Amino acid sequence: MVNSSGGVLYPARLPEFHRLPAAGPAADLVAWFWIPEWDIEPGGFSRQDIVGYPALNLVVEAGGVMLSGPTTRASHRDLHGRGWAVGALLRPAAVAALIDDPSALVDTVRVLGEPSLHARVTAAMSSGAGHRERAVEAFARWLVDRVGPLDESAHQANALVEVLGGADAALTPVEAATRLAVSVRTLQRMAHRYVGVSPAAMIRRRRLQDAAQIVREDPRADLAAIAAELGYADHAHLTRDFQAVLGIAPRAYRAELDD
Repeated sequence: MVNSSGGVLYPARLPEFHRLPAAGPAADLVAWFWIPEWDIEPGGFSRQDIVGYPALNLVVEAGGVMLSGPTTRASHRDLHGRGWAVGALLRPAAVAALIDDPSALVDTVRVLGEPSLHARVTAAMSSGAGHRERAVEAFARWLVDRVGPLDESAHQANALVEVLGGADAALTPVEAATRLAVSVRTLQRMAHRYVGVSPAAMIRRRRLQDAAQIVREDPRADLAAIAAELGYADHAHLTRDFQAVLGIAPRAYRAELDD
């Protein structure tokens, strides 16, 4: 499974936030469910900065249901007032049932007309103690019914993400293709159909998330050593990638974490 502790750039700034596992048949469709809940004082806001996973998220909020595509840059959302969201970080096997061309959703959010899903999750989130677990159960049942039985190509697409983003992940598309016993061209087609970005982009995002996590968790870590560990050519390469996607250099990011 992909690293579940990446993605959020400033965890200390989060409102109440929970990640819940997907169980049973839903485990083939969802990496995990995520639920923020917030109650911000009038006139205030909470900014959430994210460097997203190379994946799609299906999100239910009080206002509706949205399908959010993979991103090419860090993004943020300002939370106001009181609210909640229930999101599912989708595995590739779920994507084909929701959209024909996930690449069309890169850096984009699409509102979906899914009243049944919205009603079930909203009711669960309003149901008192244990509401998060009930919301996830309702979400999972809906998604399993919507996707239906998985074919071999869906399972292979899930394997693609494990090879590119899981433990002991491949360092290059060629290595990933070799592990999956497919051609590089087939690997690229699978990524386009089920994720919306290239295998190389998925590898870059994983490395960058890992780099940000190491900087957060080990203030004394040497940036050159981080670069070498994650397969960057050198310290300068890491810094350029960090700056291009996060909009901030690693040293400046580390300094902000100390504020």
